[in-house]
Amino acid sequence: MSEGSGKIRALLVIEQCNPEWPSVPLVGHKFYSHIAELADVTLVTHVRNERALRALHPDADIIVIGESPLLAGWHKVATRLSTIRGSTIWPLYHALTYPTYAEFDRKVLKAVGRHIAEGEFDVVHVITPMMPRYPFSVRKACGRTPLVIGPVNGGVPYPSSFGKVARSEFSFLNWLRTAGRYLLSGYRETYESAAYIFSGSQYTKGLLESLFVLKREVAVLAENGLDASFFADERPTRPTGEGGAFEILFVGRLVPYKGADIAIDALAALPRDLRETARLTILGDGPERASLEVRAAEAGIGHLVRFAGWVAQRETLAYYRAADVFCFPSVREFGGAVVLEAMANRLPCIVINNGGVAEYVSADAGFRIEPLSREHVVTEVSRALQRLIEEPELRRAMGAAAATRAREYAWPGKAQRVVETYRSLLGAPELTRDVARGSVA
Repeated sequence: MSEGSGKIRALLVIEQCNPEWPSVPLVGHKFYSHIAELADVTLVTHVRNERALRALHPDADIIVIGESPLLAGWHKVATRLSTIRGSTIWPLYHALTYPTYAEFDRKVLKAVGRHIAEGEFDVVHVITPMMPRYPFSVRKACGRTPLVIGPVNGGVPYPSSFGKVARSEFSFLNWLRTAGRYLLSGYRETYESAAYIFSGSQYTKGLLESLFVLKREVAVLAENGLDASFFADERPTRPTGEGGAFEILFVGRLVPYKGADIAIDALAALPRDLRETARLTILGDGPERASLEVRAAEAGIGHLVRFAGWVAQRETLAYYRAADVFCFPSVREFGGAVVLEAMANRLPCIVINNGGVAEYVSADAGFRIEPLSREHVVTEVSRALQRLIEEPELRRAMGAAAATRAREYAWPGKAQRVVETYRSLLGAPELTRDVARGSVA
């Protein structure tokens, strides 16, 4: 540990770490920036993140790993090859872009392996990639230095009753994921040599524990977290929604598995007198938008559905705070940060009980619908909407419970848990309250 400060010397390997990009790069940056408030951190990341990181952290200890021109060009080609009609075929993308990651992985070991072996760090923590399918070569240098991995998430299958959706998302290519477990050198050694592994969901925890002989039980830590700005202390004082309407909100890419079509059909299935008092806002864009607009029109509810398109994340707050319920019937979801954001804004949530998002939403904070069939899901989502329209006290109670649960996912608390894990691995005393606040130099 750093002399005099009591801070852990942590080497964070985060290939995707960028405050300007959404999804995994943004999550990687959140982990980095919050852990750095509690530990003496050195970051290792890809050159593509350098400009944004240097602008925000000009004095930080950051090791940038460059990329060969050949693989930089290949990454662009692979991205094009794995994109159809504006939608990414993820199994194919991950397979085709693996050489880019493999180069980064080799260069990380070359750049920091000697420093790790010489004991310059107390712990090495690899945070991205977040899928449990990549080997990490830094394990070779760790020796007595604990290697922490994660949170890793993924592997969640499509419900068997949603085969059509699975096929539309090219799930038949998922064999590439399984093949990688046997073909990638060092994959098994990576996980079986780790001192500690965080999983982003219970499903992935079970997957890891079934695949490997691990040193200890995998701990669950959701990869997504919440900034203070997302928490609403109270709901706006209005009867239901803007202008008296009951406001239903969906946020996500408009691709088949996200389930915007289910939200539309569930609204159409409401009794007519209730349906005409409701409004559905679909925030997001994607290749399915045109067909969703047609679907709403053909169901006779085009006037009740608003397609708002993409907006910047900071602008989504206004939509959460104008809503009465968050309806996100995605049939296969790993992280689902939008569900946490909705919960922080005191919205009861309607989700499918398959994957990580169902672990966010407790029974008192919303509805978890079993994916028995599409017809069953539409019916149950519609029933949940009806109850929330007709029972304002239930809506308020669920919203309050959602907000309470969302507090568990605040970034400072997540970072503190990670650093406490480092300390437990080192046999070091727990964080003092001042160190936990990052106030010790």
